[in-house]
Amino acid sequence: MGGPSAELTASLAPFVRDVPDYPKPGIVFKDITPLLGDGVAFGRVVDVIADLGRAQRVDAVVGIEARGFILAAPVAYALGVGFVPIRKEGKLPGATHTREYALEYGEAVLEVHEDAFTPGARVLVVDDVLATGGTAAAAGHLVELAGGQVTGFAFLMELAFLHGRDQISAASVDVLLTV
Repeated sequence: MGGPSAELTASLAPFVRDVPDYPKPGIVFKDITPLLGDGVAFGRVVDVIADLGRAQRVDAVVGIEARGFILAAPVAYALGVGFVPIRKEGKLPGATHTREYALEYGEAVLEVHEDAFTPGARVLVVDDVLATGGTAAAAGHLVELAGGQVTGFAFLMELAFLHGRDQISAASVDVLLTV
C-alpha cells in the first residue's frame, strides 16, 4: 500500500480515542469503538484492508482475538474467502497449535486449529493495533504451523514508538494510522 494517504489518516484519526491508565496504570488504550460505531469510517477501514487482501490474492483472512475479529470478518466476507480466528488459550475446540508471546503489559497464549488452512493457503493477518509485535509474530507463527503462508499483516493502527514491525517477518505490513 505504501502507507496510508493523508486524507485517509485524517478521516479516521478522530474516531480513535485515548483512554489513559487502561488496562493498567501507564498504558494509554486506543479505543476504536467510536470508529466501529460510524458506518462510513468502519466501511472505509474494511474497504482499504480488503483491497490489500485482493492485491495479495489471499485464500483466507485471520483475525486475532478480540478486536481483530471485528475487522477481519467483514474483510473476509468482502473478499469471498474464509475467516480464521486466532483465539486466546482454551477458547477453541479440537486440536490446536499454541504459541506463547509477550504483550506490552504482560504475557499471553494464542491458539489456532491445526486444520485451519489448506496447505500453502495465502493468508492475510488482521488486527486492530500493532504495538510490540508479539501478538502479530505469534499469529504469523501459528499460521505457518497450521500450513498457511502469511502474505501480509494489516492493522488499523501502529504504535510506532514500540517498534513492533521489528518482530514481524512478512512480505507486507500495512497500517492505516500511525501514532
